[in-house]
Amino acid sequence: MSEPVRRSLTERQTTLVQGLVDAAAVEVEEAGYDEITVRSIARRAGVAPATAYTYFSSKDHLLAEVLWQRATAEDVPDPDMTRPASVRVAQVVRDMGFGTGSPALVAACTTALLNNGPDVKAVRDKMGAEIARRLVTALGPATDPTVLRVLVITYTGAMLAAGLGHLTFEELPERVAEAARLLLGETS
Repeated sequence: MSEPVRRSLTERQTTLVQGLVDAAAVEVEEAGYDEITVRSIARRAGVAPATAYTYFSSKDHLLAEVLWQRATAEDVPDPDMTRPASVRVAQVVRDMGFGTGSPALVAACTTALLNNGPDVKAVRDKMGAEIARRLVTALGPATDPTVLRVLVITYTGAMLAAGLGHLTFEELPERVAEAARLLLGETS
């Protein structure tokens, strides 16, 4: 099943959506995942809840978008291919920006990504594709598909572990780099 085609947003609509995303980030920082609603986020953004629901199907969809925007907020420089692959992989993980919010924010957004709704799944799929694309860039064009799959699973598993509080988001790059070292036979 393909993702529904959405119409382009006007400049005003884009500003409104960004206001909702920004409000969601602040709201979760102040109240926590369990306490926020689309209604509370809309109130903070200065729009009606119905307006928020025009663009986001749920609070999880909104929080998934917060994480997506943070992960893709900056242009990522090409990795220094003279450095070991594990170092390049660690840099990719750092550059995804998951640590750019508080642990509470990123944990809430990670929790939101577990929602089964189609809109959240679409964001989750974009996130997975972007992670894979960046890992291929770090590893090089001749990347073994098995190595890539294992690193993507390691990366997403580490994100989940960090979201659950089992490790910090600051530890994520090194944990994924450890897996790359093992997979690629690099010596420390």
